[in-house]
Parts: sequence; structure tokens; C-alpha cells
Amino acid sequence: MNPLEKDSLAGKVALVTGSSRGIGADTVGFFAQAGAKVVINFRNKESRAFKIANEILDNGGEAIAIGADLTDYDAVQQMFSTAENTFGKIDILVMNASGGMESGMEPDYAMRLNRDAQLNLLKTALPHLSTNARVVFVTSHQAHFIRNTPTMQNYAPVAYSKRAGEDALREMIPELKARGIGFVVVSGDMIEGTITATLLERTNPGAIESRRQSSGKLYNVSEFAAEIVLAAVEDVPLDNTRLVGNTSDFS
Repeated sequence: MNPLEKDSLAGKVALVTGSSRGIGADTVGFFAQAGAKVVINFRNKESRAFKIANEILDNGGEAIAIGADLTDYDAVQQMFSTAENTFGKIDILVMNASGGMESGMEPDYAMRLNRDAQLNLLKTALPHLSTNARVVFVTSHQAHFIRNTPTMQNYAPVAYSKRAGEDALREMIPELKARGIGFVVVSGDMIEGTITATLLERTNPGAIESRRQSSGKLYNVSEFAAEIVLAAVEDVPLDNTRLVGNTSDFS
């Protein structure tokens, strides 16, 4: 169920990275249902992205799909330019796309995507953001708390790189504040139904059930997406962190 009221975002523009599937797709769907003009970013799932855009258009909404690998800085610049030329300044930027567990990638890929590309994404976005825009960075408890709470060995490079990305983005808060831009981190426990959870389960059979038993509840994709959209619209402190799910095992 959409936590936002119909037309509550009428006239607003929202861009969600990695929104051709999973959490990003549900997030962009919630924004569109609330009346926002949405930009669907994808890396290689073009058909899925355009299907989402067409469904929004068929329902009377406004949407475009733009392909951009976040590690390709020219493509990122083109994405923001196209978004602004189409809809105007961006009011909500959700930094959802991440990775690092894909096979066949270079050893430094997780850090390039989850830290370097995220920092470049926000710096590139700045001229295209509206006054009083809101930026939401999506992460996991396993990454947010990695310095104090160990995680599964095969996920550790992703966790450390996402934490490095979060720290790098937080260093931009003074500049964001000067521009009137809000910044919120949304951190979640393992999310059932995501590609990350699937990959973790594949390499660590029983990991999802073990975490479910430990935490008492794991959010699904739609439930977590609802928390992200609330973080994008609620009046919260500039450097607020929204912790979704049980954090009793983290410190």
C-alpha cells in the first residue's frame, strides 16, 4: 500500500537510481501514484524500465526511463541533463542503485560503484536539484554498522564500500545545507525478494532464514520502498538516519 496520498507530490520530480526492478521499481511506482513526474534509471534492464514507464503513462502519470551505468560519469551527466530538460529541476533524488556481488567484475568494482560513483552522482546532481530538494541514500544495516558488527565474509567488500560511500556523501552535508538540500540515509536489514538477498542465500544457504529468526521480521521489497518514500517527504533533520527493521544485533 502506498504510504503517500494521491496527488501529494503533484508537480514534483523524482529520480530513482536502479529503478527498473526491486526496491527501486516499487519506490518509483509509489512516487508516480502520488503524482510525481518520475525518472526511471537503469543499467542494463532496458525492457523492464520502459515497461514501468509505459505502465505509469497508461495510468495518466508522467515518466521517462534513462539508461546510465553510474560508473560511467558521462552517462550520469547526460541522465541529469535529460531529466531536467524533460521535467525541470529534480525535487527528490533516491540513490538506490548499488552492487558488488556480481560475477565477473573487477576486484575494485564494489568501491567504484558504491563509493566513487555515488559521490560523483550527488556532485553531478547538484546543479539539477531544486531548492529544498531531498536526497535519500539507501543502504543496509550490514553496511551501516560494518565497523562495529561483522557480516558474512562474501558480503564484507560490499558492506565496507557502501559504508565508505555513506561517509563520503555525509562529508557533503555542509554544501547541501548551504543549498537548502536535505539528506537522509535509509538503512534496512536484509530485504526479502531483492537480488542481494538472493545472491547471499546462494552463497550462504540458510542465511535469510537465520536472519529472519534473529530479527523476528524481515521487510519485503514493497514495505522497504514505502519507508524510502516516507524518508523523501517527511520533515526530518538534515543528517537523519532512518533505521528500518530490527537493529538489536547491530551496534
